Amino acid sequence: MPLEQRADALYLEGDLKPDMGSLTLSSLNFNKVASMNSPDMIQNLAAIMKEKGIVPELEAFDIGMVNFSKYLIKKGLLEPPYYFNLLLGNIACSQANLLHAGIMIQDLPENSFWSLAGIGNAQLKMNSLSVAVGGGVRVGIEDNIWFDTNRTKLASNVELVERIHTIAKANGRELMSAEEFRTLMNLKPGNGSYGR
Repeated sequence: MPLEQRADALYLEGDLKPDMGSLTLSSLNFNKVASMNSPDMIQNLAAIMKEKGIVPELEAFDIGMVNFSKYLIKKGLLEPPYYFNLLLGNIACSQANLLHAGIMIQDLPENSFWSLAGIGNAQLKMNSLSVAVGGGVRVGIEDNIWFDTNRTKLASNVELVERIHTIAKANGRELMSAEEFRTLMNLKPGNGSYGR
């Protein structure tokens, strides 16, 4: 889609104005489709987010995308603190293992907060790893529609979140409140100045 369509939601105002917006840091291939994100498109979206006071949720599927974030920082398009969702297990990107996750985490810019996500069957493994090593968690049916790795039960977002609560409790991890996260990311309290 052209920039005007891609950026349409970034121009919402009032109750609809977003506090954060997804910014995928490169093009990538999935099993059957490509996600096209040209360097110009990424930079233009980042510039609009900065102008509108929208915090980018930086989506990185491999180490090259982490490196591209540093390029955007040098160009003044991203400001700290940075929030990364590191998505592992896609067929054409970083795989869902400790080495790939560790390299991506190690290479993040200073002042970064991060969560691990897994594509498909990798979701539970990457979420569990992230809880164990002190990271955040991205979970949901956008990345994985199955509750179990044998793919016998479709998941709901509620079930996936409840499972993370159980894993966090077993690891002695306290959950961060929305208020704490908003403070870390310099977001306005509550639902922002635009929410209810």
